[in-house]
Amino acid sequence: MKSLEQKFFDAFMLLVGIWLGSMISIAVFANFTSQDYVDGDNHSNAERIMPIGQFALIGDVEVGNILASQQQSSIEIDRQLLSGPEVYDLACSLCHQSPGVAGAPVFGDISAWTPRIQQGLDTLENHAINGYIGEAGYMPPKGGRLDLSNDEVIEAIGFMLEAV
Repeated sequence: MKSLEQKFFDAFMLLVGIWLGSMISIAVFANFTSQDYVDGDNHSNAERIMPIGQFALIGDVEVGNILASQQQSSIEIDRQLLSGPEVYDLACSLCHQSPGVAGAPVFGDISAWTPRIQQGLDTLENHAINGYIGEAGYMPPKGGRLDLSNDEVIEAIGFMLEAV
């Protein structure tokens, strides 16, 4: 009959053998697969781990460079420009209808529009396109519709000024 020490030694050696065999088989298979692994397009490791996008916060110096590179590579979709009344209905009427929101001059109200008109058409267009925060209120850039072109916003300004 085996002694207690002999039983422990046999069990310990069995565990060491299993562990050693596992490590050797893992090393062999890892070496096999790392040499033969290709994702189908023969990309280098640097190309496979390259990021798929970029992230930037507003105010970062690199935001302009990132946006410029994406705009050059983006596909331009031709669409018909909206008229002044259409832009007014889609974007401007929300704030410029009576009673006016956030200090916006009401459509057709000459007393509200006169001080703005006196500043000049260029200033009015600049505030409408780029946004403005003043004592009287807040004008978001392009009325919050950044998908509108500058020409469409100018058409809407012309439509609103005609009503005055």
